[in-house]
Amino acid sequence: MRKYIIKRILISIVILFFVAFIIYALMRSLPTSYIETVARQKSMQPGSKSFEEWMEQLTKMYNMDKGIIPGFFGWLGNMLRGEFGDSWKWTVPVTQKFHETVWVSFTMGGIAFVLELLIAIPLGILAATKQYSKTDYAVSIIALAGISLPTFFFASLLKLVFSVKLGWFDLFGLVGRNYDYLSTVGQILDKAQHLVLPILTLVVISMGSLMRYTRTNMLEVLSADYIRTARAKGLSEHKVIYRHAFRNTLIPLVTTVGGSLPGLFAGALITETLFAIPGIGYASYHSMISGDIPFSMFYLVFLAVLTLAGNLISDILYCVVDPRVRIA
Repeated sequence: MRKYIIKRILISIVILFFVAFIIYALMRSLPTSYIETVARQKSMQPGSKSFEEWMEQLTKMYNMDKGIIPGFFGWLGNMLRGEFGDSWKWTVPVTQKFHETVWVSFTMGGIAFVLELLIAIPLGILAATKQYSKTDYAVSIIALAGISLPTFFFASLLKLVFSVKLGWFDLFGLVGRNYDYLSTVGQILDKAQHLVLPILTLVVISMGSLMRYTRTNMLEVLSADYIRTARAKGLSEHKVIYRHAFRNTLIPLVTTVGGSLPGLFAGALITETLFAIPGIGYASYHSMISGDIPFSMFYLVFLAVLTLAGNLISDILYCVVDPRVRIA
């Protein structure tokens, strides 16, 4: 197992190197850049330097005056030293903006992920054990609705009902207007109230596919010969389902759960933007549309690292959930 993990980590480093280079080349090939807007704004200030002088200074500051390959290795060297530069959009160091936003996304994504598991997996098992019943049809309808509904439509529907019609929640933002005047407990409850609709959106949109996936794999396991043997030996239905069938269903579920790791830290870009939640997804969206190359580069490489880590965790968990799996 140790040799396998070391081998996978080394392969992941090589993959990450090429992914970073592709991302850097694509970002450098953008037709417009936020740096031109910054240079133009600074050149319009009284007594300022010309637009050309500001462009020369800013491009040199961010290694934009070099070719793609020299610029990439210059950025890679800074990255290995933990220096990611300053964000052109937010005018603060990239790592500072990352720390300010990532924990909001992690809190929202983590809660949504736990609720998704607690709801989708039991309902998928229930639908499989009661195949072609009213319960099965009801669960299938809910799952298909979650898969089919676009995020922006469902989020807008929630805001229309619970914010506009009922007035229970604010339309946008993470805190209310009276946030500074509240106690510590009141501030926590205020933030929690503003996260209800975004989390509900993430749960409903995400749990449909997991629910269907659980049901499909559970039906396949329940038709296996060893399940019929277990029932023939007189084991209770609860033991047959949860001790024998569900354990074998965990193998494909581990793949889905491991692939969800990037979503916990990467933020829900569409949901955070619709609700104006200042998470990492919201910040990355505005950085990308503004041509903020330093922050966009950091965010995309961060996603690549999370994806590779999620795949490695999935492979390791195979041995945990199924002792028959052995890695040479």
